[in-house]
Amino acid sequence: MSLRRLKIKQMPKAIGFRLTLWYSSIFIISSLILFGIAYILLTSAIQDDNRANIEDELNEYALVHQTEGWKGLVDKIKIEQAKGPSSTFFVRVADAKNHTLLLNIPKPYKNFDLTTLDNKKISNENGWMFTRFQEDGESNVLEIAYRRFADGLILQIGRGSDAREDLLEQFRMIFAGIIVSTIMTSLIGGGFLAFRTMRPIRDLIDTVKTISEGNMDARVPSSNTGDELDELIKLFNYMLEKIRTLVNGMREALDNVAHDLRTPITRIRAVTETALGANEGGEKLLREALMDCAEESERISTMLNTLMDISEAETGAMRLKFERVDIGRLIKDMAELYQYVGETKKISVSVDAPDGLMADIDPGRFRQVMANLLDNAIKYTKEGGAVNINANKVDGEMAVSIKDTGIGIAPSDLPRIFDRLFRGDKSRSQRGLGLGLSLVKAVIYAHKGRIKVESTPGNGSNFLIVIPISH
Repeated sequence: MSLRRLKIKQMPKAIGFRLTLWYSSIFIISSLILFGIAYILLTSAIQDDNRANIEDELNEYALVHQTEGWKGLVDKIKIEQAKGPSSTFFVRVADAKNHTLLLNIPKPYKNFDLTTLDNKKISNENGWMFTRFQEDGESNVLEIAYRRFADGLILQIGRGSDAREDLLEQFRMIFAGIIVSTIMTSLIGGGFLAFRTMRPIRDLIDTVKTISEGNMDARVPSSNTGDELDELIKLFNYMLEKIRTLVNGMREALDNVAHDLRTPITRIRAVTETALGANEGGEKLLREALMDCAEESERISTMLNTLMDISEAETGAMRLKFERVDIGRLIKDMAELYQYVGETKKISVSVDAPDGLMADIDPGRFRQVMANLLDNAIKYTKEGGAVNINANKVDGEMAVSIKDTGIGIAPSDLPRIFDRLFRGDKSRSQRGLGLGLSLVKAVIYAHKGRIKVESTPGNGSNFLIVIPISH
């Protein structure tokens, strides 16, 4: 099957084709409804006008009868007969028994059968009657108004529906031409509107195809119209940017994992090969080699366990053992432990946390959080610096800040410091896995809390943790 035939076959399934049909159908149906209303109103207006003319003619004959009597009626009918083809009113005068006395039958009604009137019973009241007759093979209706006078005479004035039908036929012919133009216009206009409406969707499809071919930089052009489709395009482009950022982050994370795993694995291999190739040293050399291997294996295990903890916390699978804990006391214990670490760099570690700050936390996990933050604060603070820990209650929540006078964090790195395996220190001059802050954020979120950081390069950093007091 050729590509063109395939496209034609799939056309009815296309949204643009269906939109065109919907636009056209609504337009055509609306036009038909308007025509129907106009046709009914026109028919009613013509009929009312026709009846008004008949009544005017009837009143004129009645006035002649009233003022001039029988002779006046005869003269009036003769005048109508003398008009010839221009006479349009049927006139009949009958006696009290409905026998025809005077008659004017214009040419349009020459085939009219008078027996249809002679056989009709006329009431004593004025009124209307309708009689049908054949004219040139077509059915015509003669509308007749009648009046019975006090002397028993019956006056009937009528006019056929042929003029009205001719006018309505012209109207129908004109509308037929209009509706054909309307259909063509609606199809063309509907197709144009559908094409314009679906253009953002086509751009979206083309962009997705381009991306599927490997071009992650492709973006959907925005028309900046501010409508729903334009909003969809902007959200889609934003999503692509997020995906590209995540993909780049994953690539960088994999590079970091490869680098961090390569070092201990290389050391394990080097130590093993050295031990195997040594001719001297004996048991002592082998013991040292095994200790080095165990240390590097522990480093790898720590990295993998930390990654697992982060994944469990982010997916809500981390099991926390909540206890009512005095956070002030816990922080002081952790600060006392790290004071010994800080002494080697002449860094002071101070705490401002009153006792009795009770909260429901997992003490083991919270110690992990404090350990990672204090370790980073001391690691990136120069000799003679300071690390201050502050804890208090704020609006029913527990707020803990760890502030240092270290080297700070570059503004470009701030949005990513909590990403897994992200290392702001590209030279890796400081030993670490790049997972500490990721674990901190994951554990805090598992406690239904939040964490934020403020930092200026050269002026230190301030990490603020906020967690609910009870769970």
